[in-house]
Parts: sequence; structure tokens; C-alpha cells
Amino acid sequence: MPSADTLARFIARVESNAHVEAIQEFYTENASMQENNEPPRVGREALVAHEARALSMAASVTSQCVRPVFSNGDHVVIRWIFEFTGKDGSKRRIEELAYQRWEGDRIAQEQFFYDPKQFVPVRP
Repeated sequence: MPSADTLARFIARVESNAHVEAIQEFYTENASMQENNEPPRVGREALVAHEARALSMAASVTSQCVRPVFSNGDHVVIRWIFEFTGKDGSKRRIEELAYQRWEGDRIAQEQFFYDPKQFVPVRP
């Protein structure tokens, strides 16, 4: 079960746009991430590689946790808003819920729920 301090540090790390570092610091070695109902990606190194690839396509990203964060034992739900600016100037605003299962102070399993239509870029 994550402590309030651990959750605050995790959220601060993501909000500082250190997404790769957050995975390295707060996910178990065999953690999984799942996009909606797609098959999960498994293993912290695979999660880091996927995140780095996704971020490399953006010129900039801003990340915001919409509080409150819901926590019940080992389960946490966080509402996120991410704003991506593409290298071509296009914009994307992604709002999602992240449903997490923690093991101690690390995330073991995470599933994201969002509308895929949000990924369509808005051209300048």
C-alpha cells in the first residue's frame, strides 16, 4: 500500500514531466501497463522503452494530476490531463484515468482508460 508521501512524490515526478524516470523509480521490475482493453505491456524496461518512444514524438508535454486522488489499500485511481505539442506544432489534449495496483511503494499493474479519439491531432 503506497503512503500518502509516496503518492505525492510519484505525482510530482509525473507532473514535472519526468515520465521515464517515474517508471524507473516507482514501478516494479515486472510491472504491466495496459491501454484501455489492449494487451498489457509487461516489464519495467519495456515500459521505459515505450514511454521514451512516445515522448520522442512530441516537442513538449505538460502533465497535470486532477485532484483528488482516490486510494483504497493497494489500489489507486488518478485522473490525468496531458497536453502534447507535436514537432509539427499540432496539439493533443489527453484526459485519462489510471487505475493502479501497488505493491508496497511501487506500481505493479496499471490500466489506463481514455477515449482514443483524443489522439487525433489538432493542427495549428
